[in-house]
Amino acid sequence: MKKETTSKKSRTDWKRVNSMTDRDIDISDSPELTHRMFARAIVSRGLKAVPRKTQLTLRIDQDVLQWSRKRGRGYQTKSMRYCVRTWKRINDDRRKAQKSKAIEVKKRSAQIDSLRCLAA
Repeated sequence: MKKETTSKKSRTDWKRVNSMTDRDIDISDSPELTHRMFARAIVSRGLKAVPRKTQLTLRIDQDVLQWSRKRGRGYQTKSMRYCVRTWKRINDDRRKAQKSKAIEVKKRSAQIDSLRCLAA
């Protein structure tokens, strides 16, 4: 059985549209394009779409689930985003602290080595 189309035939004069030049197009009602708009633009010609999200099954404690549900509609997404971002921020802070500690240790050992050279 063939599906009937619900759309009507286009009333656009495509010959006229195709023959128009850029100067013939009226853009007076379009907003002015800013550098910010171009910075946020996404070029997708010839590129494959990047999957934005991946499905994940996660087991969490009952009290955490109850807390999450109290947040209302969309609690799964909001709670997961909150938890993961918090975890990421904490771990990033730890890495930065560890890195700065390692740099301090290297500086101190270099100072000690230079003092040993002076004492010898």
